[in-house]
Amino acid sequence: MDLSRKHVEQFIADGYVRVEQAFSRQLADECREILWADMDCDPGDPSTWQQPVVWLGGYAQTPFLQAANTPRLHRAFDQLVGEGNWRPCRGLGSFPVRFPTSEDTGDTGWHVDASFAGKDSDPNDVLSYHINVYSRDRALLMLFLFSDVGEQNAPTRLRVGSHRAVAQMLEPAGEEGLSFLELSARLGATADCPEAIATGEAGTVYLCHPFLVHAAQINRGSQPRLMAQPPLLPVKPFELTGKESSSYLPVEQAIRSALEKA
Repeated sequence: MDLSRKHVEQFIADGYVRVEQAFSRQLADECREILWADMDCDPGDPSTWQQPVVWLGGYAQTPFLQAANTPRLHRAFDQLVGEGNWRPCRGLGSFPVRFPTSEDTGDTGWHVDASFAGKDSDPNDVLSYHINVYSRDRALLMLFLFSDVGEQNAPTRLRVGSHRAVAQMLEPAGEEGLSFLELSARLGATADCPEAIATGEAGTVYLCHPFLVHAAQINRGSQPRLMAQPPLLPVKPFELTGKESSSYLPVEQAIRSALEKA
């Protein structure tokens, strides 16, 4: 099923769209089995859940690749980013597995994911990486739910419409853009945006504008949350000027609207 016109309009205005049953529960089960084996703990025995957050490395085994490349997701990528303008996912990157806890995990600040090394960036420090108004090297932020995520299970928090304010912050910085920390220091200006949470059944995927401000939160539920947050990589930078107005892609339209491009 393709995204409806309403879904595309929501993506432009709010900065995200939720795709239910983007991949099958069977694939989610297969992937979770691999993740649990790597954590060396028992999904049925909470006494083995020793840390509030466990970060797992990149995953490119067959079930993960199948989950990331379903026909439904590919059609959605075409609708939002443009056919031929994105690269198929070759893995799902890191998994922050969040276990039930009452303690502050120290990693729940509001932010926008940076995507490329600037002139002053340390290749070993992702916090020094940059993001620019053309969203170099990132076409979408994606949230893949591999477990059922309810309101208490650490759903990612989303500031609805914040991508528009971020576009305005980035435009004066030009091609070099701002570093992760530079941009993060300015995100207080988005505090009045309505807040949504990325809940859903395993197999749900949130396709987010790369400028959407988001944050983790602690898991106040009873079950771990398993989620991947890979980028969709672009083939070429976004175009914000020089085309017929009807030719701009939804991901570009959102930026142009924020910048009031004619």
